[in-house]
Amino acid sequence: MYMRQIRNIILILGAFLLTACYNHGPQTPDAWDLTEKQLDSISFFTTHHYTQNYNFVVNANSLPLSDQPGEMAFDTLYVEEGERLVVADIMTISADSIDSIWVKVARDQMTQGWIRESEMLAGVSPDDPISQFIDFFSDTHLLVFLAFLVLVVVAYGLYRLNRHDAYIVHFNDIDSFYPTMLCLLVASSATLYASIQMFGAETWRHFYYHPSLNPFALPWHLGLFMASVWAIIIVAVAALDDVLHHLNGADAVLYLGGLAGVCAVDYVVFSVSTLYYIGYLLLIAYYAFAIHRYWHYAHCRYTCGHCGALLTRKGRCPHCGTVNT
Repeated sequence: MYMRQIRNIILILGAFLLTACYNHGPQTPDAWDLTEKQLDSISFFTTHHYTQNYNFVVNANSLPLSDQPGEMAFDTLYVEEGERLVVADIMTISADSIDSIWVKVARDQMTQGWIRESEMLAGVSPDDPISQFIDFFSDTHLLVFLAFLVLVVVAYGLYRLNRHDAYIVHFNDIDSFYPTMLCLLVASSATLYASIQMFGAETWRHFYYHPSLNPFALPWHLGLFMASVWAIIIVAVAALDDVLHHLNGADAVLYLGGLAGVCAVDYVVFSVSTLYYIGYLLLIAYYAFAIHRYWHYAHCRYTCGHCGALLTRKGRCPHCGTVNT
């Protein structure tokens, strides 16, 4: 069993090293050759993270587009949810007291118009599946996690009524470190995610508009976060494999449901508590608690002298009844 775990760890490390290739980033022309308009576009891109020819998807019910920017508009048309838009032009109107930035977007040649940037950004998301996933996850994750957690708790409670000593990570765990590692990775990633939101909001905003799954093509803190996401996926697969080797049927299903519930709680607790700086202390305490629980209550350090079953402590073997001293 230990050789299989060592093999899995080697496979995880190997897969992690091969997850992505190096990206040299977009090529930009020599600054001496740029026109004033191009320099303005680069300046706008630096602060707003998008510019002309950038693609959005409408996620509001509808967006109104005016035929002219500012107060010169005579006609308004609407684009609907799910339609794709491209940024055709950007204009600054200093006299506008609501928003000085107006953006011209186009769905096609016949459907295009102007809209204030603040109104546009509230009703669109970048036309990239990663950005849209971030939007979806950010908007609904608390409700989804809490609802899922309630289902897991109810299922676990009903199961405990019918059968005692059900397996669950941290408390009545199996002899596999992967579930504990998965929980620790989720807690660490949630803490890092909240830290980026607090101390690197602009870099996260740029990542939102220009996402990448390659940790080596990002700033170090975003690269570390993306590496942790890859690690979560890889360790989750290893944990699933190990759980199915240790447990069968209802025990495996319930354990995996409990593991998902604990990970959900870890994410919510650490992503919220880190915003108030409590999460860093909680993370240290959680690491100490999780490793202590696994090492002293789940890790099998002994073998029954009669039947060869793995034991967490000396004493009576639960399989054959032999007393091991």
